[in-house]
Order: sequence, then C-alpha cells, then structure tokens
Amino acid sequence: MAVLRPLKAVIDNYPEGQVEEVDAVNNPEDESAGKRKVPFSKVLYIEQDDFREDPPKQYYRLSPGREVRLRYGYFITAKSVVKNDSGEVVEVHCTYDPATRGGNAPDGRKVKSTIHWVSAAHAIDAEVRIYDKLFTKEDPNQVEEGQEFTANLHPHSLEVIAQAKLEPSLANAPIEGRYQFERLGYFCVDPDSRPGRLVFNRTVALKDAWAKIEKKSGA
Repeated sequence: MAVLRPLKAVIDNYPEGQVEEVDAVNNPEDESAGKRKVPFSKVLYIEQDDFREDPPKQYYRLSPGREVRLRYGYFITAKSVVKNDSGEVVEVHCTYDPATRGGNAPDGRKVKSTIHWVSAAHAIDAEVRIYDKLFTKEDPNQVEEGQEFTANLHPHSLEVIAQAKLEPSLANAPIEGRYQFERLGYFCVDPDSRPGRLVFNRTVALKDAWAKIEKKSGA
C-alpha cells in the first residue's frame, strides 16, 4: 500500500505501542499472487482526499462521525481534528472497533467506503511523479495566428510528490519494478532511485469516482 498525499490519522483507543500484522493481497486481480504482511499501529497515514471535515453530498469517505473500513484492517470512525495555524487539517483522531479486524463487522453492519493507509512508524519516504497529457489539445498545432505549438503545453503535465509514504515491503523495490498502488494506479521504479530514496513514476491511472464528481461540481 502507498499514500501519496499523507494525512496523519491517530486511533485514540488503539493500544499504545502495539503493532500487529495484517494480511494484504498482493494483486487484487490475481489470487494466485498470494498475500503479504503489513504492519498496523496506532498512528497511520491516509490520503488527504479520503477525509473531509465538511463532506459534500455523495462523499462517503472519512468525515466526523462517519465510519469507514481501513483496507485489510478495521472499521474506524473520525471523532475530531487538529489544524495548523492556517486552518488546514493536519491530523484526524479516530476510534476503531477491535471486533472488525480484517474488514468485516460481526454484527453485519456495512460501511460505504474503504480507504487505504500505511503505518506511520513503519512507512518509507518516496518521491512519486504523476504524469498527465503533455498538451491541452489533441492537435498541438491548433493555435491562434502567431502562436507556436508550445502555447498548448499542459502546465501540469508533471506533478512531483516529494513526501509520499509507502509500506516497508517496498524498501528494496528494484529499478523498473512495477507495482499497483491500490486505488491510485500502476507505478514503475525510476532509475533515479537511490538506496533509501525511491522514485516512482505513475504509468497508468485508475478511475476515481469522487475526483470526477469534484471536477464536475468545481469543488
């Protein structure tokens, strides 16, 4: 698992200092790929986009009072937030239900969203490069009189995320190794990687239903 834009999530009722291992599927599309062990602890990183303090309609991810499933982990409910001097949420405090280990509730209750995470104490840092279309138009030469094709260059064709957080199993990922980061896309290890400082390039994006809704509404 990987978190590209980390937001700290603290599980207040999780035992201090406890670390357990949960089973994560290596390839959700191929059961024969087996499973791996992933550390779980009191302090996690989740995606910034997976929390909204004031959630709009059709947003089912984590928000105050709402329960969601941590992938391969537990059900958690957001209770409060910590903000910085600019008013931005930098930490979400939650509680968890110990009976839901593995992602299912014995009483049969359901949740509408599953989010991914990494244990903060065990996460490794990585640089992630997100590539988009190079040009804003299908035909770059379609320009106004007097302009060059460079006028159609996409200003955000490359986004570099300097402080992504990855699970520790990726620490020795080989150059050109290919991985699926669940819900985020497919990634390849860039030759710029160095020991202790991995660099990943996104090769294929995955559809994000909420991102599409946000884009339409201008949120």
